[in-house]
Amino acid sequence: MKLLSVNVGKPRPNPWKGLSATGIDKRPVDGPVAVSAPGPKGTGAVGLAGDRVYDVKHHGGSDQAVYAYAREDLDGWQAELGRPLANGAFGENLTTLGLDVNGALIGERWRIGPKVVLEVSCARIPCATFQGWLQRDGWIKRFTQAALPGAYLRVVVPGDIRASDPVEIVHRPDHDVTVALVFRAMTLEPDLLPQLLAADALPQEGRELARRRTTA
Repeated sequence: MKLLSVNVGKPRPNPWKGLSATGIDKRPVDGPVAVSAPGPKGTGAVGLAGDRVYDVKHHGGSDQAVYAYAREDLDGWQAELGRPLANGAFGENLTTLGLDVNGALIGERWRIGPKVVLEVSCARIPCATFQGWLQRDGWIKRFTQAALPGAYLRVVVPGDIRASDPVEIVHRPDHDVTVALVFRAMTLEPDLLPQLLAADALPQEGRELARRRTTA
């Protein structure tokens, strides 16, 4: 398991949400990239130095500090879409190889390189920017049906990472709430929401949604 690339956003206009810019255009970078906890959502800060988000209401902050997507899943989409998808094409900060990103458990921890530790926090939910960026009508619906969302991660131990760094799973919590399960529960299968309460590391807003469903 390793990083194929570390990707940082290049700001570009965002006509799909009516915002001044988007950071979805992620490009692989050479050399080490500093990773640190960005603090609460609302400032645009994320975990990788040189990167940021512009839809500060919905993105960024400590629970969405770093976004990872598997190269294997990109390859599947590449075949379906009939066009090449470079590392970073889905707006991911980390393009991984050999790692089951969607099967990762909420609260699972990965050590990347010699020092950095990241914790799986939640699934990526597709938005209008993502659909517009790929220039694919119906993309939100198709991406949702596939339930291959990729994972957001928190920064537990900061440090530097770079392409080719090994990834090691150093902790797996004692529950079965995966990234894919969270995504399905929060999109097309809300009956699954009560199951999410088993994952203490799920962000507060996700736990509150699951709790409301449980008590309804």
